[in-house]
Amino acid sequence: MKVVNMSESPSIINQYMSELRDVSIQRDRLRFRRNIERIGELMAYEISRTLNYKEVAVQTPLAECKCQRVADDIVLATILRAGLPLHQGFLNVFDHAENGFVSAFRFYKDSECREVDVHVEYMASPDLTGKTLIVADPMLAKGHSMELGLVAFLKNGMPRRIILASVIASQEGVDHIVKCFGGYDNVELWCATIDPILNEHSYIVPGLGDAGDLAFGGKI
Repeated sequence: MKVVNMSESPSIINQYMSELRDVSIQRDRLRFRRNIERIGELMAYEISRTLNYKEVAVQTPLAECKCQRVADDIVLATILRAGLPLHQGFLNVFDHAENGFVSAFRFYKDSECREVDVHVEYMASPDLTGKTLIVADPMLAKGHSMELGLVAFLKNGMPRRIILASVIASQEGVDHIVKCFGGYDNVELWCATIDPILNEHSYIVPGLGDAGDLAFGGKI
């Protein structure tokens, strides 16, 4: 299974990441969402370099021109609600893509808030058979929401290629995804960066906090 850590190469993604992490900047929800969206756009560009293309003839006002267009059937999927800005970044680039959505929320099973579980209750997507599925989830902590989200999507067919995209992943989350899907030769994990640890409440450290709350406000 291919794992891409984009922070290993210098790019503007690293600046946007620094702003996402900065407590003095991330209080601005609009800027926080936009930075995640921009990271999604840049990840989409890098992924676009690995897609298949076909030559088409385009008529300009002056002459016919041979051009390249994406040949892959792309489905952009995300996990509600935190995944929406990252999904929008991908959609800004792959604007002809079909879309899929799944709800997956984490909850604590104990009063000390140390044992975490994930519940999936809603899924909508087109037929995925033979397509390129990109699943965007900004925070890959333990990896359970990404795992269960992908399993839910696969009920609608097996894609030709599966790309899991995350802004910040923990090494534990990466290891979990590799353990779950490492046997699939069509699955890839793309991360803007990978952080070393989780704390006792299963938050990524250094991370950035709760991406959903920072993007959209707190919840009860």
